[in-house]
Amino acid sequence: METFLVGGAVRDRLLGRPVHERDYVVVGATPEEMEARGFRPVGRDFPVFLHPRTHEEYALARTERKTARGYHGFAFNAAPEVTLEEDLARRDLTINAMAESGDGRLIDPFGGRRDLEARVLRHVSPAFAEDPVRLLRVARLAAQLSPFGFTIASETHDLMRELVASGEVDALVPERVWAECEKALASPAPVRFFEILRSTGAMPALFPEVAQLFGVPQPPRHHPEVDTGIHTFMVLEQATRLSPAPEVRFAALAHDLGKGNTPSEILPGHHGHEERGVTLIRDLAQRLRIPKRYRDLAIKVARYHGLVHRVFELRPKTVLKLLEGVDSLRRPEGLEPFLAAVEADFRGRAGFEARSYPQADAVRRASRAVAAVSPEPLLAKGLRGEALGEALRRARIAAIAALGLQQESGARGT
Repeated sequence: METFLVGGAVRDRLLGRPVHERDYVVVGATPEEMEARGFRPVGRDFPVFLHPRTHEEYALARTERKTARGYHGFAFNAAPEVTLEEDLARRDLTINAMAESGDGRLIDPFGGRRDLEARVLRHVSPAFAEDPVRLLRVARLAAQLSPFGFTIASETHDLMRELVASGEVDALVPERVWAECEKALASPAPVRFFEILRSTGAMPALFPEVAQLFGVPQPPRHHPEVDTGIHTFMVLEQATRLSPAPEVRFAALAHDLGKGNTPSEILPGHHGHEERGVTLIRDLAQRLRIPKRYRDLAIKVARYHGLVHRVFELRPKTVLKLLEGVDSLRRPEGLEPFLAAVEADFRGRAGFEARSYPQADAVRRASRAVAAVSPEPLLAKGLRGEALGEALRRARIAAIAALGLQQESGARGT
């Protein structure tokens, strides 16, 4: 029985990245021997065990054979005779197909270190095209390793396109698509993930709501980049700069989905795209099992971003409706993520990247002014029920009016 450190831990150590998880491959053992040593079995499809003290994962060396479509369409062989090199051969990329022995010796049968130094993501074997999850994993890894300047080998990119053309990508389960997407959204360059999905042809199958934005025009006066898909990617880049929160970045990605099905007769205008976008976000969230916190923020941004851009033109009662719509009175902690995504929309246009955005601060001030309005004086006057609610509403509108937002000058966004 021999144990080797494998995969991402070896890769990241060689790159100088922090190693957060360690996975091990065990050669020459049986499940019974692992359990006899105190390891706890957790694998459903093949033998994986948790170490009795460290709780790190130890998997028996295995080979795999394609038997059916999709991620689960494989038969596995984890017999004690399976060698380390056979196990590494089934892995996706050469930089993930390296191992390290207990004495620190590097085992690299497929040139992973060479590709690591060349900053290339390259598949290990043609079997790469048998597993659709690998397309997602490569796109996500490219986003995570973006600061290192990794590119995808042309032959690997061809295999990724083959995965799409064969229909294998259509067999991906929603939970796995979202799991990889969520990791990409938290990466240094989320837009890289979606660029790769688009370049390989996978976007229409996985994120059709985003795919249909490309080629849809917007008014050049407000959007010099014109193309809505290009604008969306620019907004995602700006959101990445403004916030580390993946929820904010998802909201940026989804903020203009309603422009994808604007009636052709009103183009390049997009009247009503806000509510159309809300419907598409709900559909996307339901299909991919996206958590509620992502969905709800994205809906608020889609529905209200235009009002924030025009805040200096709004009447005080409309500003109050905006604050009520984004629920800033009951949940003030949600205002900053909302404003970060909206500001990203403003900046995500050609020539607007470095412009100031005073609208965000205006909304912050309005929110603080409304929060400072106390119901106590109204209660002291004996107001209750609907009368109290109406009086409180008038007091809040007056507090916003006192800010003089309509008299302020500032940048205008769309």
